[in-house]
Amino acid sequence: MIQNPILRVLSSMRARRVRALLMSGQACVLYGAAEFSRDTALAILSTAENLSKLSEALNELQADVILVPPFEAKYLRKGHAIHFRCRVPEAAGMRVDVMTKMRGVDSFAKLWKRRTTMVFDNGAECEIMSLPDLVRAKKTQRDKDWPMVRRLVEVNYFANCERPGPDQIHFWLLELRTPELLIELAEKQGRLPVSLIRKRPLVKLAKARNEPVVARALLEEERSEREADREYWLPLRADLEKLRRARLLRM
Repeated sequence: MIQNPILRVLSSMRARRVRALLMSGQACVLYGAAEFSRDTALAILSTAENLSKLSEALNELQADVILVPPFEAKYLRKGHAIHFRCRVPEAAGMRVDVMTKMRGVDSFAKLWKRRTTMVFDNGAECEIMSLPDLVRAKKTQRDKDWPMVRRLVEVNYFANCERPGPDQIHFWLLELRTPELLIELAEKQGRLPVSLIRKRPLVKLAKARNEPVVARALLEEERSEREADREYWLPLRADLEKLRRARLLRM
């Protein structure tokens, strides 16, 4: 269930026509993979016009930057997240994180084109990151993200496995993290496309129906993604440390 403070944040973004996509915890709630989340994370377009609209929405929410880096386009375009805390009464204490670039995730223009629009009971609309894009965005080094990736794909699989379309089958073959489900799905397919096997070699193991081997391959796939994310963040973390030190010197 989306909580009222989140709706207040989304309302301000929509009123100012900010090009933003809900992602992270609250998007997982809307896709049925979580029951509650305190996260409000947004993927945003980093043009000057859109950042100006975002600034207006944040001012309306009485939101202040709470951590480094500062709210500047150059940090967003490098891949940093900017962190805010709202003070407006309807969303007091709500943290809002905004990003424009993520490891392994397409440009905002492509994310926006593939977005999902959801309508709440009160008629308000919310633009959220598509499920495949959200899954890719959550392949991080954080322990909490991997169970959610598995849950996101499982929920979609069980909701649509009776009459799936080709795109859904392709998505599941690329992203399922449950060995028995991946084996079940692979068994139902004919010859797997070479392009798919190149993207995810372990689907060939699923065709062989060896669950322990598939489980080990999935763990290795996760380990590789975590390591890639750690490598991606090394220069960004170095940037943050420099900014923290500079801020301390000014105090």
